[in-house]
Amino acid sequence: MKLFIKAFRNGFGALIALVSRLIPVSKVKRDAKAQVLADEKAAKIELYQFFACPFCIITRRVIRRLNVKIDTRDAQTHGGKYREELLKEAGKVQVPCLKITEGEKVSWMYESSDIKTYLEKEFSQ
Repeated sequence: MKLFIKAFRNGFGALIALVSRLIPVSKVKRDAKAQVLADEKAAKIELYQFFACPFCIITRRVIRRLNVKIDTRDAQTHGGKYREELLKEAGKVQVPCLKITEGEKVSWMYESSDIKTYLEKEFSQ
């Protein structure tokens, strides 16, 4: 039964992820110079996520709408590099989680609503 529930959850999540990719978002438009600046700022941010997690899907849609390139890290695989990194450096495996690097300082942000607010503040025109 437990295996069935996990398979259903993952299958349903994958379906939601697919539908999310098919539904277009209205992207923020920037001139070339502003886009380069936004991409440079985004290069210091990483999203730790599970592919089929509904809150991760929402966060990825926000990133697509804001038209920035933020690297995603698959933290779902047990024993995987990014899952272990998330546990070791952030203290827990909870997604979505945004890793923000500012010079030597690294901060970790959980909660999709906080991540959305942060990204909109940083990348909305």
